[in-house]
Amino acid sequence: MQRIKTFKTLTRAVAAASFLAVQAIICIGTVYWAVAATLRTEGTAALALAAIFAIPSAYLLMVVTRMAYEAETDPANQ
Repeated sequence: MQRIKTFKTLTRAVAAASFLAVQAIICIGTVYWAVAATLRTEGTAALALAAIFAIPSAYLLMVVTRMAYEAETDPANQ
């Protein structure tokens, strides 16, 4: 089966990915804030901790975007 790629399905995929990405960023940001506050990090240490959190966050956002695209363009969902 071929994926359905119309303006409507792509718009829905973008909307779903955006919603899930915002939720993920809020959760990851809250965990970062809690860890940084607990460890009392400042300056360079805070930036290093942010870099540690950025790599899995980027991967999570790619997975969420791929899942939203696959779900919205799947012919069985139309």
